[in-house]
Amino acid sequence: MRVLICGLLGTILVGCQVAPNPNSDSQPKETSKDEVSQVEESTAVQQPETDATPKLAKEPVVTPQSQEDVWQRIAMQLEMPIPQHKTVDYYRTWYLKHPGHLRTVSQRAQPFMHLIVEKIEERDLPMELALLPIVESSFDAFAYSHGRAAGLWQFVPATGKAMGLEQNFWYDGRRDVSASTDAALDYLTQQSRRFDGDWSHAIAAYNSGGGRVNSAIRKNRNAGKPTDFFSLDLPKETSGYLPKLLALADIVANQEKYGIDIPAIANEKVVTQIDPEEQLDLAVAAEYAGISVKELQGLNPAYNQWSTAPETYHQLLLPTSSVQQFKENLEANRGKGVRLVRYQVKSGDSLSVIAQRHNTTSQVIRTANGLSDDNIRIGQHLMVPNSIKDDQAYALTASNRLKSTQAQSRGQYKLNHQVKSGESLWTIARAHSVSYRSLAQWNGMAPNDTLRVGQSLVVWKEGKEGSIIRTVIYNVRSGDTISGIADKFKVKSRDVVKWNELHNQKYLQPGQRLKLYVDVTKVSV
Repeated sequence: MRVLICGLLGTILVGCQVAPNPNSDSQPKETSKDEVSQVEESTAVQQPETDATPKLAKEPVVTPQSQEDVWQRIAMQLEMPIPQHKTVDYYRTWYLKHPGHLRTVSQRAQPFMHLIVEKIEERDLPMELALLPIVESSFDAFAYSHGRAAGLWQFVPATGKAMGLEQNFWYDGRRDVSASTDAALDYLTQQSRRFDGDWSHAIAAYNSGGGRVNSAIRKNRNAGKPTDFFSLDLPKETSGYLPKLLALADIVANQEKYGIDIPAIANEKVVTQIDPEEQLDLAVAAEYAGISVKELQGLNPAYNQWSTAPETYHQLLLPTSSVQQFKENLEANRGKGVRLVRYQVKSGDSLSVIAQRHNTTSQVIRTANGLSDDNIRIGQHLMVPNSIKDDQAYALTASNRLKSTQAQSRGQYKLNHQVKSGESLWTIARAHSVSYRSLAQWNGMAPNDTLRVGQSLVVWKEGKEGSIIRTVIYNVRSGDTISGIADKFKVKSRDVVKWNELHNQKYLQPGQRLKLYVDVTKVSV
């Protein structure tokens, strides 16, 4: 029997061998078990594929990060439930009826959205938060609200400072896209912890403060009422805040369903933050990067003036494609980022006057010249940091943005008013018979902003129906009086005084030029 079994086993083993080459004179040898195993594995690997061989195609792994469009990356991570609620319905309808608004938002968000989404993913926070800058500022990095809130995330001054956002002559961290995003996510995380992970309450608290939301929850709890967001008694603005966000989230997640096409934003890193570790004139920095000054300012709206800050806050967001060029130029020109002008002190000069004339601060001049105080003398030479280009080249500085705001036509004619001691927006508005809120808006301010003596304001006025207002420059002649000029041009004497700041002037001087706003339908000019 043992012989029979061995014989059968030998037959089987021989049958498992690779077929011999018919052209070979050699005969097959007996093969051990190990050799059989090796042959079987080799045969399995070397078997040629045929058209009949089934192919199993691997399905590509679809992730939010693999999407081509950032909006789709966001959409895949939206998780907050969308309730059937009239306020959500209202805002959804509004957005769908105003597709141009979302197109504008997408254009503004293009440089920054990828950066914001990555910061949210790193913290594992709800992706709905990426849509908050739409609700807050329509993604306008230069936005300034009636409540003195600034930037994409609309921080008011006090909250911004509490969250570590510096605000000074040179730099406003509330408009620093990267820094303010970190601060906003920090604040929202704090509120989420405060409300035991309830993000609807945390988001409401971002708008109106945690104390107010907490008070509303406590009130409902004491009354035996539900404490979900939609059951709370909150200010009108806050009551619409979360619904507006949820309506946006629903649209972003279901563009095809709602028949809306939000312009795509490439799902790639388009800006990179670097720290040059020295103060740079923005025109110099733009030249280093090979981009325009306006583009650089648009990416770095935190800088109020013509350069980065003198001592700290040098960081810049640059197009990723420009970073290497910028670094090479920076290293080749270390210490040459700001021009120093040699200035000789004249009679009547003070450090503050010189600083204002050169659009800088007294502290910067003191530092540049090693001064311990503000004492200077006539004839002394000072090194004053100054921009390499004229003011118009820095289109998005705080002063140029203000000029642009004040130049927007809001009426038939414009008056200029220089603030005097003791005046406020309210008293000036009352004197000109206009709304103080409108006056603030015309001048890029919030209604509760304080004024400084000498500040220039514009006041827009309307003429009567059918009137045509023109600006007339009148040269005073010998014997002219204010009342006589007013009668001649059919205007009021007090308006002539107001238009020309004549309150403290008793007499007119021949040759003096007066600005008048005249209805040309009443007089011939």
